[in-house]
Amino acid sequence: MKQFLIFVKKEWLHIWRDRRTLFILLFMPVIQIVLYGFALTNEVKNSKVAIFDQSKDEATTVISNEIAASRYFNLVKNVYSYKDIEATFRKGEIRMAIVFPAGFRYDLLHSNHAQIQLIADASDPNTANTLTNYASSIINDYQQTLHPTEDLPYTIKTQVRMLYNPELKGAYNFVPGVMALVLMLVCAMMTSIAIVKEKEMGTMEVILVSPLRPFRIIIAKTIPYLLVSMLNITSILLLSVYALDVPIVGNLWLLIAESILFTITSLSVGILISNSAKTQQTAMFTSMMSLFLPTLLFAGFMFPIENMPIPLQIISNIVPAKWYFIIVKDVMIKGLGFTAVWKETLILISMTAALLGISIYKFKIRLA
Repeated sequence: MKQFLIFVKKEWLHIWRDRRTLFILLFMPVIQIVLYGFALTNEVKNSKVAIFDQSKDEATTVISNEIAASRYFNLVKNVYSYKDIEATFRKGEIRMAIVFPAGFRYDLLHSNHAQIQLIADASDPNTANTLTNYASSIINDYQQTLHPTEDLPYTIKTQVRMLYNPELKGAYNFVPGVMALVLMLVCAMMTSIAIVKEKEMGTMEVILVSPLRPFRIIIAKTIPYLLVSMLNITSILLLSVYALDVPIVGNLWLLIAESILFTITSLSVGILISNSAKTQQTAMFTSMMSLFLPTLLFAGFMFPIENMPIPLQIISNIVPAKWYFIIVKDVMIKGLGFTAVWKETLILISMTAALLGISIYKFKIRLA
């Protein structure tokens, strides 16, 4: 155990003495969370919706069919109560629900006005606002087809309800996304040079003749980066709450635990790259190119994954940031508990175990 702690201390001193690395580890997350949290915007189309039709008459059927036929919507299910709507939102199955009250057509024909409720998941405010506008446009088009020549046509009023983010703040979506991006890049990039650095410095021989097994050597190299990453997690959460006004609705300790798990997954990715690379430049370039774009594109905070072609949706499943982004939104923004994110947690644990297993298997105990 004493030898193990010595290796941990050695790796910590490597980080502390390298001021450039320390600057990147501690200040790059702060810069990115501020810039991306305020600046990024996006557009969406083809989102999953559900319909709660309490009237089931000719008018609601026509409107439902027009919504389902639109390229902006994908009608995935019909629900039969407000409780079903809430449960469907919690599972992340839909982005918007459309509610037709009982007697919709009767009210429209006899009192010249009726009401439709649009309930949107505003944890992604841009998506929620866009979808409600599209739905309102379709409803207005139907309204005009009833009596286009009348001065006082029938009026359909849309009542919009935004869940989780009533003020439609963009930071509610980008803070979880930037958390995934920052932790993945910082952790993977820094650990990607951990082993190859020893080879270039000529100290790998000393490590290989030590009594420590490859598993302990790898763990010893990741622990200092894990400790630094915990500081990053703390700074990101503090900036999110006090600078960007994004509250932590769910359990703080669950959020921290999930963040640590994702950090370990990211460190495992970096160690695997470091095992395979021959130079530090190659390791850094590989980690940057192979992780930045996939994380940016397939995490789901820049572009909705369900809008992508099926092959790309399948590829997104192997991107760890996707699952962490879902966890952070569910816990931090929606206030859900572990029962809502246990599947994503299990996926991250499985990825971590697989990555560490491959890294240990590929660790060479002899220099060729």
